[in-house]
This record gives sequence, C-alpha cells and structure tokens, in this order.
Amino acid sequence: MKPDEIIHYPLMTESASIMVEKGNKLVFIVNSKAGKADIKRAVEIMYEVKVKEVNVLITPQGVKKAFVKLAPEFLASDIAIKLGIL
Repeated sequence: MKPDEIIHYPLMTESASIMVEKGNKLVFIVNSKAGKADIKRAVEIMYEVKVKEVNVLITPQGVKKAFVKLAPEFLASDIAIKLGIL
C-alpha cells in the first residue's frame, strides 16, 4: 500500500492535542488493513520524521486509530502546526 492509502487523516480532539503536547504523539485515522509497520513507514515517509512507537486500536464504530510516538529529536507539535491541526 502507498503511504497516502494507509493514512486517511490526522485526528485532532482535545485528548489528542494533550498527547501532542505532553506525549510527543500524533493520532491518525488509518486504513483498517494496515499494520503497525505499515503505519510507521507511512508516517516516516509522509512527514519526514522518525517514529519511535505505534499503538493502534479499533473504535466501536469500526474505525482504526493509530497513536504514533515520535523520536525525541522530532516534535509532534511542529508536525501538528504544519498540518494545521494545532
């Protein structure tokens, strides 16, 4: 899969903005068939960052969310500003 097929859009809720500021994490809605390695590769390619960790969950509505923790040398707030979500 191509990176733009894996990541549908970034999610910005109140709790997601707290994760950006305190946890250096970004939250994305992703393709339900994408695995953690696919999501990591897609984020690294699309946003030119290094990813430390990826956690995923499927919501009760059947939507897959990815919580992407960036490496310490990259700031999630910088990426969020570029995306226009912060």
